[in-house]
Amino acid sequence: MATASKTTQEFVPIKEIRDGVVVLNDGSLRALVLASSLNFALKSSDEQNSIIFQFQNFLNSLDFSVQIFVQSKRLDIRPYIALLEGQYKEQTIELMKIQTREYIEFIKTFVDNSSIMTKSFFVVIPYSPTTINTSKNPLGGISGVKGLLGGKKGTPAQKTAQTNTEFEEYRSQLEQRVGVVEQGLTRCGIRVAELGTEEVVELFYKIFNPGDTEKPIQIN
Repeated sequence: MATASKTTQEFVPIKEIRDGVVVLNDGSLRALVLASSLNFALKSSDEQNSIIFQFQNFLNSLDFSVQIFVQSKRLDIRPYIALLEGQYKEQTIELMKIQTREYIEFIKTFVDNSSIMTKSFFVVIPYSPTTINTSKNPLGGISGVKGLLGGKKGTPAQKTAQTNTEFEEYRSQLEQRVGVVEQGLTRCGIRVAELGTEEVVELFYKIFNPGDTEKPIQIN
């Protein structure tokens, strides 16, 4: 007997992305913070020791777990090449067209031969509503933020108001953790920025669709 094939969505552990917050299927929340790199090798010995000490203090100050995610991918020069191709078409001077074409070919050859990679650093900060006392948590148990999409009692309007309030309460708790992480990393000399909804969606789309980076870009 044939069984129905599962959709890709069933293998993605994300229920929704709301106000920059990732809501997982188990009800827990995640915030993502983009962190800058730090050229540790170019620092003096005193600076290196200071950074290590600050980072150690940062880790010891946390009373919750965090995940450090490093994304390494080949440099995508297609948008830049598309821009150059557009400028090439607009050139009216033959010499400038030749130089632009030669520059385009140089960039393509250089990147292909050098295999230039880019790295992005993210800190994933969790918060689980399941840690809240179930007597005060209408969602209760491992359902977590399951009620965001509606509960079993009350009218639709009441359920929407209730779940919106609960989500804001949980997000407030999560943002407090984000603040602790951002402050700790800033003291280490690392620039940080919390990702918004569009940025989070783009990040996960690229993670789950790596082949899209090989598709050609349309040039007008």
